[in-house]
Parts: sequence; structure tokens; C-alpha cells
Amino acid sequence: MYLKFKNKKITGILSVVPENEVHFADGIKNYNFSEKQSLKLAKIMGYGSTRIVNEDTCVSDLCIFGLQHLFTEKLLNKDDIDAIVLVTQSPDYFLPATSNVIAGEIGLGEDVFCIDINQGCAGYEVGLMQAYMLLDQDSINTVVLLNADVLSKKVSLKDRNSRPLVGDGASITVVQNDQESKESDLFIKMDGSGAKSLIIPAGGFKLPSSEETRLHKDDGTGNMRSDDHLRMVGDAVFNFVQTKVPQMVYDIYENLQISDDDVDFYFFHQPNKFMLEKLADKLKVDRAKMPNNIVGKYGNGSGITVPLNICENLGKKSLNNTYKVILGGFGVGLTWSMIVCELKKLSFCSIINYK
Repeated sequence: MYLKFKNKKITGILSVVPENEVHFADGIKNYNFSEKQSLKLAKIMGYGSTRIVNEDTCVSDLCIFGLQHLFTEKLLNKDDIDAIVLVTQSPDYFLPATSNVIAGEIGLGEDVFCIDINQGCAGYEVGLMQAYMLLDQDSINTVVLLNADVLSKKVSLKDRNSRPLVGDGASITVVQNDQESKESDLFIKMDGSGAKSLIIPAGGFKLPSSEETRLHKDDGTGNMRSDDHLRMVGDAVFNFVQTKVPQMVYDIYENLQISDDDVDFYFFHQPNKFMLEKLADKLKVDRAKMPNNIVGKYGNGSGITVPLNICENLGKKSLNNTYKVILGGFGVGLTWSMIVCELKKLSFCSIINYK
């Protein structure tokens, strides 16, 4: 699917990461592998440190903390908000929608539209698509896009496949109408036949959590997890990224009549360093244009990795400059999506710690 949006602009991005930092070495003893094996894998995959929330911290806490920061610093006026779009796969409750909870806690009015979207790795682009669509309405001029997840709560401590990578956090992106902005082009595809390649089998209505689903089992390769935990078929996901994602980039080049020379940065989702390096090499893109330094510092926070990527690698430079970028997410669903747009003199672009 290819969608085109006009006169829409990202005006600011704030990333919120937990203060609690966990290092890979801290968890080696939990894995059924030798320290030598684990350290070798860590070097290849880019394992480093991650940011993990405390047990009682939820998605709404991270989002409210970030919003209050923007209000206090006068970077966002509460009265200007017309809609909140929250993209998460770890909501506070089955119901009500967490976006409604957030709106109530920060005191938004009854005319503010709130919606939750269940999306993960491609959630930033999906959220921007929804924000752009809302902005097509005359009564809406400012949409706050929230991407947030606390999926560390759903990853086994004994799963060396996923635990060293998972990170928690939130991002707040303000999107507004802007008559001077160039077009934003969205490319998105979904393949439900691969849905079980990334899945938490239990906990929903299909398979409610029980004593049985909480039992840890060996996956056959030494990783221990239960049906209540995230399960990833690593080789299937890797092959998906290395085949489907490059083809989408080539489709963008062809459809928009551009090339790598026209792109300043590829701010892509970061499942791990190895995967991003292989992807850059396959596309013959300079690795410096496709940063891969998020997952080894903050962890894979699902839908927040793209905005966190921007904040980490552009930061204050984005306040005075304009960049032609491709934003890309790929993973759970299976879903892969990209947005070609300009990041033009943002009002804010920073990272704060949640305390």
C-alpha cells in the first residue's frame, strides 16, 4: 500500500527512557550457556545495556511523565492538543484504552479524540499514518503521537534470544498541519501468515494465563521461557527483514524517482546491531546513514526505536537543520512500513530519564 500526505509536519520529538540501566553481563548467569559463548554472541549482536522499568511502572506512567515535561518546559500547550494516538502492545488494561487514561490524568477536554493502536516494531509509521489522517480534518491541527511499551515484563530472564535486547520506554511526537511542508510518502505491507514468528502465546482470550502457561520450557536451543513470554522465531524474522525490507526501499526509489544520494538518513527500527549492519550492506548504504547504536545502549523498545534513534543521532542538530529521511519499522505482525519525509527544524528533539 502506498499513501501520500500533504502539508503535515513532525514539529517535535521527545523520548522517555527508564533511569534503571541493566547491563548484559548482569544477566549472563541466568542463561544455560557458557560465559564465553554468551560474550561471543554479545559482540556479534551488539548486546550492551538496556533500560528497564520497575515492576510498578506502566505505559501511562512513562507517557504522562513525558507530557508533563513538555508542558512544564512550555514546549507543548495542553490546550492545543486535538487528538492523542497511542501505539502500544503493553497497555495498562484490557479496557479502557490507555490513551483515555492518559488524557484523564493530564486533564484534557472532552473534545480531544483518543485512540489506542495495537502495533509494535512498525508502530511509529502506523501511528504517523493515523496522525496524518486525523490532520486531514478541519477541526484538528495538533496530534500527539505516543509510542510506548514495557515489554520487559513479558520476556523471560532465561531467554538469551530476547532478554539482552528488550528495552522499555516511550516517545512523544507532535504532528501538526504545515502548509510549507513537502509531501510525506508512506509505504506499508502486512503478512499475517507470519504472525506467529513474533508472539506472546498466552494472556489473551485465545489462551488465558494459567499455572500451565506460566511453566518454563526449553525451546530446544537452551533458552527457557513460558507461554506467557515473548517468543521469536529468530531465523524467520531475520530472513523476513533481509528480503522484504530491501525490496520496499527499492520500491521507494522507483516510485519516488530518488536514490540513496537523496537520503540523508535511514532511521530504522533496531532489533539488533547485526541485523542493521547486514541490511545496510545489502542496500549498499553507508552504515553511518543507517544508525545502529540504539539497541546496545537502550535496548529494543519496539515502536519507540525510530523516534529514539532520531533523538539520539540528531538531537539538537535537528533544531536548525532539515534532513531528508526514510523512517522504517519491521517486525511483529508481520508488518513492514516506511515513511519518506523531511525533518525540518524541530522545536525539540531530546531524551529524558524517567525517575
